Amino acid sequence: MQRAILRCSLFAAALLTGQAGGRAQDAGKHAITFEDMMRMHRVGEAQVSPDGKWVVYSVSTPDMDANRGASNIWIVPTAGGASLQLTQSGHDSSPIWSPDGKMIAFLSSRSGDSQVYLLSMDGGEAKPLTHLSTGADIIKWSPDGKAIAFTSGVYPDCKDDACNSAQDAEKEKDKVKAHVAEHLLYRHWTHWNDGKRGHLFVVPVDGSASPRDLTAGANYDVPPDERGGPGDLNFSPDSKEICFVAVTDPVEAISTNGDLFVVPVAGGEAKRITTQPGFDGGPAYSPDGKFIAYHAQLTAEYESDRWRVMLYDRATGKIENLSEAFDRSANELTWSADSRMIYFTAEDETLQPIYTMAPRPGDAPRKLIANSYNLGISLSGDGKTLVFERTSLTHPAEIFAAASDGSGVRQLTHQNDSILASVKMNEPESFWFEGAGETKVQAMLIRPPDFDTSKKYPLLVLLHGGPQTMWSNAWGYRWNAQVFSAPGYVTLMINRRGSTGYGQKFTDEITNDWGGKAYVDVMNGIDFVLKKYPYTDGSRVAAAGGSFGGYMADWIATHTGRFKAIISHAGIYDKNSMYATEELWFEEHDMQGMPWTNPESYRKWAPMTYASDLGKFKTPTLVIAGELDYRVPYTQSLEFFNTMQRQGVPSKLVVFPDEGHWILKPQNSKFWYKTFLDWLATYLK
Repeated sequence: MQRAILRCSLFAAALLTGQAGGRAQDAGKHAITFEDMMRMHRVGEAQVSPDGKWVVYSVSTPDMDANRGASNIWIVPTAGGASLQLTQSGHDSSPIWSPDGKMIAFLSSRSGDSQVYLLSMDGGEAKPLTHLSTGADIIKWSPDGKAIAFTSGVYPDCKDDACNSAQDAEKEKDKVKAHVAEHLLYRHWTHWNDGKRGHLFVVPVDGSASPRDLTAGANYDVPPDERGGPGDLNFSPDSKEICFVAVTDPVEAISTNGDLFVVPVAGGEAKRITTQPGFDGGPAYSPDGKFIAYHAQLTAEYESDRWRVMLYDRATGKIENLSEAFDRSANELTWSADSRMIYFTAEDETLQPIYTMAPRPGDAPRKLIANSYNLGISLSGDGKTLVFERTSLTHPAEIFAAASDGSGVRQLTHQNDSILASVKMNEPESFWFEGAGETKVQAMLIRPPDFDTSKKYPLLVLLHGGPQTMWSNAWGYRWNAQVFSAPGYVTLMINRRGSTGYGQKFTDEITNDWGGKAYVDVMNGIDFVLKKYPYTDGSRVAAAGGSFGGYMADWIATHTGRFKAIISHAGIYDKNSMYATEELWFEEHDMQGMPWTNPESYRKWAPMTYASDLGKFKTPTLVIAGELDYRVPYTQSLEFFNTMQRQGVPSKLVVFPDEGHWILKPQNSKFWYKTFLDWLATYLK
């Protein structure tokens, strides 16, 4: 490994010299711009080496010319020092260490479809391990180092890759491109489900055999297409078994009942080990092999129930709820090396601390690393080094490390230092105010660069989505509050009713009350800010939001005329036609029924119902949508825009034919930000 590091040293020295030179040439700072944000390197997927000495991670940087993100694999020592770039194809991600630390596996689409590649730490070029026509996704290395598990989307009736390839070729040649569905869920986010399922495969690292499908014939996805991720499959410590998550309910569009299954790596039937009606996910084997820790939501057909820490005894099959008294949602469960502690993250009032708890009921979780927003935790095999990502509203994610007891927190990567050194941003101010029903509500406020207390500034109110999410003190690229503030706006982010991170009761109070307490919370928050901060101009206030935030923008547009401008991205306007969404549990839970069983709620909470109030429905409104958005069908935005146009409301419609719920392509993102800021400037300046 040292030879590989020495070979990279000249490249690293040149990189660092260039960064230092850039800093020396900076004559002064300027307000952050979209261009600054798009130059930033997006750091993630950190994995600490088994010996705790190195961290491998990915860095993605927008390529405006190619109109995509260029992603490569990097490495950094945990003791401190320069980061070194290991790959340069621009198509590499998801790095993982071999158990002996001598190799790295990663995913790469450098030759077309995503495949598993192996890179030796002794040097040399990365080599492909898989060559499947259906590609590879989500990779895990077996603890004995002999095999790699991965997932791939295949036809359940196919027994080999030749069959999958032939079926794909036949579809491509067919002149008819119709989507045919006979069950729910038939499409999701931006793709149609046309017969393939994500299956679990395993392949020998030495390439001595072809990949084997461990879930052959299964008519379900591993992990679930609706809600799954890399944490939803893991090897047992002896490498003989894999635990994975799947949804097997017949109507997937209304089911949040994910269960844990175990399957022998040598082959055999998958066995279901959890049966409760909510979602069980994120299985993590204890290093001693006795337990599987996982997190679970206990309420059926509800995506935003609290995540409990659960413990499955592999010998007896007994299941225990370890964290029922903990009123936060536990994620990213990771065991200590001695199997005596469980680490996890949980949202808490705009932040996300790292917690620990003993694997026994009644042991209260304790904050190990607090007062910050952390994610992506990884613990070294020797149990001594904890690695994680940290971010804030003034700092994009970078890799940090600490001792496993939480001491010695230090920043390892500095991918964006030179860019940050040249831009002006202000830290958010957090405060509480009285919302609906005298409930305390938290919000954050960001002042523009070069702030002057003697001046009056327009107020931009950002409305978060979900509805069960929160505005966190974390960097974002799609709705960046610093870029919004930079032209001279005070930006306000209110964690209104329905937000996560404030206890389950606070989250649940959005149910069947979409335009109720949440709307009052937002209005009370604006009134509080205008009274407390005299530099905010109550005559120049705008509101902007996406998804449920877009719904709240539509609701505001039809309920008050106090705003000078509104921006609605992927907003929900007509609750009845919103039933064309894919994950129907959203509508059926939050409206407490279906359009024909509880029509009153669908009517009451639809902004469309109130569009006849011309005294209020008059605010200039920008409407944005992606044509490939299957979560909030873009026809919602068309209905909203058509109504405004017919009623003479100043309005503008922007539809991206190649985007879904989020605007992700760099050039589209540039146009989105420009259109957004131009609309605000037109009506607030």
